[in-house]
Amino acid sequence: MKSVGRQSPLILIALSVLLSLMTPAEGRADEPSGERELVIATRDAPPFAIKREKSWDGITIELIRRIADEEGFRVQFKEMGLDEMLDAVAAGEVDAAAAALTITAEREQRVDFTHPFFTSGLGVAVPQRPELTWFSALRRVASGAFLQSLAALLGVLTLLGALVWLAERRRNEQFSGKPAKGIGSGIWWSAVTMTTVGYGDKAPVTFAGRLIGLVWMFTSVVVVSSFTAAIASSLTVGELGQNVSGLSDLYGKRVVTAEDSTSARFLDQKLVRYRSVADVSEALDALAAGQADAVVYDLPILRHLVSSEHAGELRVLPGILLRQDYGIALPPETELRETVNRWILRMIQSPEWTPMIEGYLGHAG
Repeated sequence: MKSVGRQSPLILIALSVLLSLMTPAEGRADEPSGERELVIATRDAPPFAIKREKSWDGITIELIRRIADEEGFRVQFKEMGLDEMLDAVAAGEVDAAAAALTITAEREQRVDFTHPFFTSGLGVAVPQRPELTWFSALRRVASGAFLQSLAALLGVLTLLGALVWLAERRRNEQFSGKPAKGIGSGIWWSAVTMTTVGYGDKAPVTFAGRLIGLVWMFTSVVVVSSFTAAIASSLTVGELGQNVSGLSDLYGKRVVTAEDSTSARFLDQKLVRYRSVADVSEALDALAAGQADAVVYDLPILRHLVSSEHAGELRVLPGILLRQDYGIALPPETELRETVNRWILRMIQSPEWTPMIEGYLGHAG
C-alpha cells in the first residue's frame, strides 16, 4: 500500500504531461483552415473561368481564390464537363463546382447553391450589320444572282422582240428592214411596254402582233416584280441580323446553342427549333461562317467571345431573353456553405468587386 501511495504522484505527473501533449494536437484538429485543400471542379467558360496554359483565371476563379486566401484553404482546380461537374458535386467527390453555373430549380434538386455573385441573362448574337455604301451596293448589284436575273430579262425581251418582228415585218414599217434592225425595234417596243412608259413610237398593227402585245402587258407585271425582288435581295443579302431583335424573331431562323445548357432548355420551353453543338465557341464559329442566323447563350460570355474572337463579324443584341443568376455549386449539407456565402456577400459589396468585374468584362460588356 505504501508503494502505491509513493507512485501516485508519479502517475499524476505522467497523466498531466500526456494531457498537455494531446491538447495542442486536438486544437490543430479543430482548425482545418491551415491544412485543408479544396478540390474545385471547373470548365473553360470565359470570362468567368479562363483556362490558361498552366493555370486558371477569370471572375469566378478569382472569387474562389480570394475566399480561400481569407480562410487559409489551399485550392486545386479540376477540369470537367458541365454535367460531370454537377454529378461530382452531388456525389461529394469535389468540394465545389465553379465556372458560369446558372442557378436553376432543376439543379437545386441535386446540389446546393451559394448566394448569386453575378446576375445577367441569356443573350443573342447575330451577324454584324454591314454599313451599306455606294460601293457595297454596286458590289452586291454585280453579284451572280443579280446578273443572272438581268441576263434572263434580256433574253425575254429579245424573244419578244423577235416574235413581234416576225408578226409585223411585212405590214408594219416600224418593224421592217433587216432582221437586226427589226428585232432591235421589237426589243425596244417590248422594253417600253414592260415599263409602262408607252412612248407610242412603235405599236403592232397585225392581229398576231397585238395578241403578243396583250399577253406581254400582263406577263410583264410579274417579270418586273421578280426583277425588283432580285435587286432587293442582292442589296440585303447577309443582313439577316437586322431581322433578329428578340425572341419572336428566332422562330424560323437557324438558331444554334451549346448542348445541355440553360439556353438549350430555354429554347425547348419556348418551342424554338435549334441546332446544338459542343460549346458556345463552336456555335459562334458557325454563325461567323454563315451557317447560322443567331446564337443564344449567356450574355456576358457572348459579349466576351464576340469581342475577343469575332470583332467586326458578329454583334450581341441589347437586352436579355431570360434573367440568370450565377452561383457556386456545393454538395448538399456541406459545412462550407455558410462560410462561402458570408464571403460572397462581403466580396460583392466591397469596393474592389466592380473594378475586378470590369477588368474581365471591360469593353466586352
